Amino acid sequence: MKNRTAGILRKTKEVSVAGRLNLDGRGRSSVATGVRFLDHMLELFAKHGLFDLDLRARGDLEVDLHHTNEDLGLALGEAFHRALGDKKGIRRMGSAFVPMDESLARVRGVVDISGRPYFRWDWKAPSRQGLFLRRARAAGLAYGADDARHFLESFAARAQITVHVDVLKAGLDVHHVLEAVFKALGRALREAVERDPRVKGVPSTKGKL
Repeated sequence: MKNRTAGILRKTKEVSVAGRLNLDGRGRSSVATGVRFLDHMLELFAKHGLFDLDLRARGDLEVDLHHTNEDLGLALGEAFHRALGDKKGIRRMGSAFVPMDESLARVRGVVDISGRPYFRWDWKAPSRQGLFLRRARAAGLAYGADDARHFLESFAARAQITVHVDVLKAGLDVHHVLEAVFKALGRALREAVERDPRVKGVPSTKGKL
């Protein structure tokens, strides 16, 4: 059966994104966005989703990481949507629980490919973590919970999927929380895009997704 793949391409005056996504891969990735923490998160996403992901970006990081972060989410979401093709035979929905030491994330009801994108994020980072990030940004790039939330919101919008992220348990280590979130998202999407031989056509009573 043919692999579901799509090119990744987005170019603005602020950011240039290029690459390729294979939904039926082995979890191999090569990611260089200029934001190393985000690279790490996307490598985890690909590994646990069994997606092959090649991704390159050049953005105005001398300003800050906002434009690059947002455009990467939009570009990857668009590629995900196109790679799904006609959506026939997919499971459509998926969920995952992933622990990372003291943190536990759940991504539930992840995929609803209905043209009605929706994103919900149920977690508020500790206030002193926000203070840490403001200080870190003064000295250079730092990637925090708000950045991850915006990336995933952008991804869900362009992928035209529903994503619910629940952080059920968290300490003060935001790295652990975000690692659990990106792993859980990969695993949930892996389940949702999987082809089920018992599903005929698209999995919807409407007959269309």
